[in-house]
Amino acid sequence: MNNDLICLDVQTGIATLAFNRPEKRNAMNDEMRAEFIAALERVAADKAIKALVVTGNGKGFCAGGDIAAMERRMQAPTGEIAINGWHRQQQVHHAQMLLHTMPKPTIAAVNGAAAGLGADTALACDFIVASERASFVWSYIHRGLIPDGGGMYFLPRRVGLSKAKELIFSGRKLEAQEALQLGIADRIEATDALLAAARSWAAELSQGSSAALALGKAILNQSFELPANQIFAMGSQAQGICYTSTEHRDSVMTFLETNANKKTGKSA
Repeated sequence: MNNDLICLDVQTGIATLAFNRPEKRNAMNDEMRAEFIAALERVAADKAIKALVVTGNGKGFCAGGDIAAMERRMQAPTGEIAINGWHRQQQVHHAQMLLHTMPKPTIAAVNGAAAGLGADTALACDFIVASERASFVWSYIHRGLIPDGGGMYFLPRRVGLSKAKELIFSGRKLEAQEALQLGIADRIEATDALLAAARSWAAELSQGSSAALALGKAILNQSFELPANQIFAMGSQAQGICYTSTEHRDSVMTFLETNANKKTGKSA
């Protein structure tokens, strides 16, 4: 799947989704968002895809919202600006939640600047691998805006509430090493090795049962908001599903067969 604004490549079960407006540092406009949503829906639905890597073509990861599109939105009749903005926000939130709730591991391979919505998009992934030239900035304040791509939810969970406020209120830029120190980035890789490293990690993370991964991720994503007894209850329900999975049955039978062979001196 190679559209004008999103490129999606799948190899050996690992999908790589690349933002493809390099001349605009992959700034997100409505057309690109629509393709992004379609690509995420495809990845989520395809059982052959075990993990997703998100990156950007060219020098930037994603520069955030398209400024030219912002200017056009301000030219709408006064009485339509708010409702138009509401409709747009529904699409933004839909895209970010598709990424956040993706039922398989997701890694942001941040190859350059991740600004505004781009920084939020990286945070919506389970893990972030940054290149040496990566940077992160929640620059909304410089446009008179607040983070609308999940930054106010994801960033405090990465760095704590006080540091999240400082980064959002100041809109200052973080280079890769500071992002690693703060826990925004999980790893740093050389620029030319970034994608290979991210894909390798994605393959490692997705070796286990796809059912257990999807169910475990869905519960972990809510573990900060819900009380312990509710997490336990959700875990019990999910475990009941896991008990019936092919992966669970096969792994148990393989373990028992291997042990039996060891006792009888047979080779596995």
